[in-house]
Amino acid sequence: MEIPKIGQPLNDEQINFLNVLTKSCRNAIVAMVANAQSGHPGGACSSIDYLATIYAFIISQTGEDVVVSNGHVSAAVYSILAEMGYIPREEVIQDFRKVGKIYEGHITRHVRGVNYGTGPLGVGVSVATGFAIAEKLKKTDRRVFAMAGDGECDEGQVYEMMHFANKYKLDNYTLFIDYNAVQLTDSLDKTMPINLKEIFESANWNVLECDGHNFSEIWDAVGKSYESDKPTMILGHTIMGKGVTFMEPDGADHKSTWHGIPPKPEQAESELAGPLKMTDEEVSLLNEFRKQVKWEPPKNHEIENLTPIPGFKIGEPNIIEPGEKVDCRGAYGKALLDLAKLNDNVVAMTADLGGSVKTTVMGKEFPERVFEVGIAEQHMVSFAGGLSLRNMIPFASTFGVFMTSRAKDQARLNDINETNVKMVSTHCGLSVGEDGPTHQTVDDMGSFSGFFNTDILEPADANQTDHIIRFIAAHYGNFYVRMGRHKFEVLTKEDGTPFYDDKYKFELGKADVIRKGDQVTVVAVGSMVNIALDVAEKLKGEISVELIAMSSFSKIDIDTLVTSLEKTGKIITIEDHNPKSGWANQINSVIAQEGLSVIINNLAVRKYQLSGKPLELYDQAGIGQSDLEKAILAITS
Repeated sequence: MEIPKIGQPLNDEQINFLNVLTKSCRNAIVAMVANAQSGHPGGACSSIDYLATIYAFIISQTGEDVVVSNGHVSAAVYSILAEMGYIPREEVIQDFRKVGKIYEGHITRHVRGVNYGTGPLGVGVSVATGFAIAEKLKKTDRRVFAMAGDGECDEGQVYEMMHFANKYKLDNYTLFIDYNAVQLTDSLDKTMPINLKEIFESANWNVLECDGHNFSEIWDAVGKSYESDKPTMILGHTIMGKGVTFMEPDGADHKSTWHGIPPKPEQAESELAGPLKMTDEEVSLLNEFRKQVKWEPPKNHEIENLTPIPGFKIGEPNIIEPGEKVDCRGAYGKALLDLAKLNDNVVAMTADLGGSVKTTVMGKEFPERVFEVGIAEQHMVSFAGGLSLRNMIPFASTFGVFMTSRAKDQARLNDINETNVKMVSTHCGLSVGEDGPTHQTVDDMGSFSGFFNTDILEPADANQTDHIIRFIAAHYGNFYVRMGRHKFEVLTKEDGTPFYDDKYKFELGKADVIRKGDQVTVVAVGSMVNIALDVAEKLKGEISVELIAMSSFSKIDIDTLVTSLEKTGKIITIEDHNPKSGWANQINSVIAQEGLSVIINNLAVRKYQLSGKPLELYDQAGIGQSDLEKAILAITS
């Protein structure tokens, strides 16, 4: 059989082959979900005709990226990957959704051929734009394919993606929507009626419609997507459970019966022995086809977190001398620009806050590598995830409150996919000042603290910020860096020179002893270190304060902490954050686990504040200079 060219109509032989291919896929889908007695067969069967067409005639030859955003149709994805010869067919049927096996209920990057694991709806379509932008940055003519469910388009992230793809003219992006008109609980019309054709047309997409079970129409629509100078959405009219005799009638009536219900064993056995039984001739045809498969997916390379990125240039730090007040976000902007000059795979993005988060510093010199996504934080973080899996190093920036609240789901999915996204948030804590409690994020670290593949950092001043930004850029893994808005002086050694100078080397999990003492340990973070240093200097000669600056929230420096507490027996923590999910909770946990008997006082933000200047708010919240001084005097008296 000849592999058809893009734009060339399918002949009878090719159509017959696709009928055999999709019959075998449906056979595997029914066998999978029946064996597991779990899964989503309806959508898998409605979408398999499209997936089979592009995999057989495009992906098998080119290896272009496919992102399946409606990850619950995993049975369809695994079935076509098996037919291509990428994964063992019988293994996936036996191991689907089984404990300790890689064939998870929602698609996962553990499976060879899956580019990004999805499940939460709306995310994958944004990830695909990251792949598409990466191809444009590399100046290739490769296309990116994505698939989404119709009900999935209820999600706001789909709209964020839609406008972004239009803005950046992603003419190399084809999105197929499996329009079976059924959602989980009921029909599309009853659950949430939306006109997808008009919605995508209003966003200036090239919109095509086809019968999602007619191979000629599918192939024709795919061919036309190559001709457009816009991103293309193919609206494929399908039937849930198509091709399975006991499922298809309910799907045709727009009933959600088979969305997430497996067939009974006797139903599956009858179907597999009857309508879906493969003949020897059909099996032979598929075996012959596999000889024409030119491309095979590599095993997804899982890079261990904190692995140095080969060939990355970190440059020299920008050291700010004592004497002027500076903000950490300004240091971030300058460091980002330096890195962009040295490494052409450094990219940045923001959500209508470029001037505030300082990505505009890089944008002035490298506008083609700085992406403005609009007020669309969810899309931004998923877009960054896609870019990072195509050897780009993305810095995604917004205010802490938006990054960790609105985009938590997207950051979590990046964490599961072990991406390489650098999330840098400014305006964190009470430092944001007059904007009030809606923007004074004092719970952001708690949002990400449960992640397994994301490290959380908080620099102590502008100089340490520079060092940290260079470190996270040069090491693989997801990072969340939080910093405030206001300006304060850089930290100094006792001789008055910058503490975080050009000789300083940042180490993840290493705390810094800013001042040595033996009566009380003060652990401070972020801008609180500046306040604590002023207090320690003021009390010098009266009370000996050991001041420790911590920056690695995910990895507490136990050795430094224990050594200090064995000496002082007393500790005060001070942070611009809620203590329940902040540094106090982390440090107190270490103290308990180490079995230390010490006196503890945690200074932190314990209720929402109103508007005011940062230092005024610190005083009002009980984390100001006078509050720390009183706490030290009380604990040492």
